[in-house]
Amino acid sequence: MSDLDTRRRIEGAIFLVAFACTIPLANWLIGNVGTVCVPDGPCLIPVAPGIVAPSGVLAIGAALVLRDLVQRRLGLIWSFAAIAVGAVLSAFFAPPALVIASTVAFALSETADLLVYTPLQRRGLVLAATASSVVGLIIDSIVFLTLAFGSLDLLPGQILGKLWMVAAALPVLVWIRSRGRRLGILTP
Repeated sequence: MSDLDTRRRIEGAIFLVAFACTIPLANWLIGNVGTVCVPDGPCLIPVAPGIVAPSGVLAIGAALVLRDLVQRRLGLIWSFAAIAVGAVLSAFFAPPALVIASTVAFALSETADLLVYTPLQRRGLVLAATASSVVGLIIDSIVFLTLAFGSLDLLPGQILGKLWMVAAALPVLVWIRSRGRRLGILTP
């Protein structure tokens, strides 16, 4: 195995662990961290003036980008394996209904994300990750809010909060892409 292959696998493993941890982190945040915690509901954070979202949006926004990086370094199967691991870990941090809602939302959004990311990845990491994350965050938000809370009242905040995290990841994606070009790590 070459040094580049080793580096790719190490980076992929780091992205994989981070990605798998985002699901339980999001579920823990929803129940424990926020400026307002609704009884028998989510803890909320402001994402813009007058707009709130369940606090887990921060972790899920990052997860959408990490999933693309896992696929880029390790391949598609590892992305779905990370979702499964994250779902199992979530059972230790959240009530079953929240675990089910987040796992179903994640699986559906990640599938849609893949349908966008995979064909675009050869055209550029930043474009592919951004486009696929936007599609994934919309689907994730609709499915999660419907299953977890039976309402789409928090949809604007869900979408905006996740968009903030995707936007925050863009400089990192640009750095990863330029570093990959410099080192010759251009393919999954």
